[in-house]
Amino acid sequence: MDSASLQAGIGLQVRSKGDIWRITQRFLLVVIGTLIAALSYVLFQVPFDLAAGGITGLNIIINHFMGWPLGVLYFVTSLPLLLLGYYYLGGWRFLTFTLTSVIVFSIATDVLHYALPLVLDTFPVTDDVLLSSIYAAIIGGIGNGLIFRAGGSRGGTSVIGRIIQEKTGIPLSQVYLLTDGGIVMLAGLLFGWEVALHAMLILFLNGIASDFVMEGPSTVRTATIVTNHPTLITTALMHGLHRGSSYWQATGAYTGEPRALVFCTIYRSQVHELKQLIALSDPQAFVVIGNAHQALGSSFIPLATQRNNAPRV
Repeated sequence: MDSASLQAGIGLQVRSKGDIWRITQRFLLVVIGTLIAALSYVLFQVPFDLAAGGITGLNIIINHFMGWPLGVLYFVTSLPLLLLGYYYLGGWRFLTFTLTSVIVFSIATDVLHYALPLVLDTFPVTDDVLLSSIYAAIIGGIGNGLIFRAGGSRGGTSVIGRIIQEKTGIPLSQVYLLTDGGIVMLAGLLFGWEVALHAMLILFLNGIASDFVMEGPSTVRTATIVTNHPTLITTALMHGLHRGSSYWQATGAYTGEPRALVFCTIYRSQVHELKQLIALSDPQAFVVIGNAHQALGSSFIPLATQRNNAPRV
């Protein structure tokens, strides 16, 4: 396969020097995120056998009884899943970033597992299992978030989950509950149920930390306003908050009366003022305010920045 075919296959077709830099950034994010995840794994999970699901959790169980190197175990157990992912999920594009992460994690895990006890005055750094669980989740989640943000993957049971989801239609959350939950249950049977409880805490907090890194803090809110005075509401939003809005006509299901639905997006700091403006414009209005992960376009984050940060395909 020539280089042009390979680039097209992995979805990283280079057309300019800017593309080369953006592709390099993605690989750097995968490497940095993987190193952070490996550090968290060795520093906080391994010393207490916190098998928090996934291939890494399974490897902790095997290492505990067999003594085999964790990094080698990770590579050996991940390789068949990489081949399955290549076949079922996306060819070269999937394989490139995931293989990078698997190789870096395997090497970093064994190096850190050997070096950290020699370098640190105390290892593990804390005897508090709960504290280790929290930091394992947060730091590991930051690493995973960087990998996902770059379009990469850690491989492992996530590959199995996606294959099962595509073949059966079972939601990913349920698949992960079976795969990761099964490993946590096994850890509970072997190491005690307190370990399993800590492992479940890691899974939960890790997901929150990963989402935070990928999407950033939720500073944006959306408001849906049911009103009989849409012009007053939209004018108040424009002049009071300097926010545009949209509205359309609807019918109340219970009363059968025509109403207007006004929709707008604001920053979190504007919520209180929004409620005041609505109360002054239409005290009879009905308002629903919800969280939004991001707002792109208009006066929020320009869509052009998303285009410029992605490699052309």
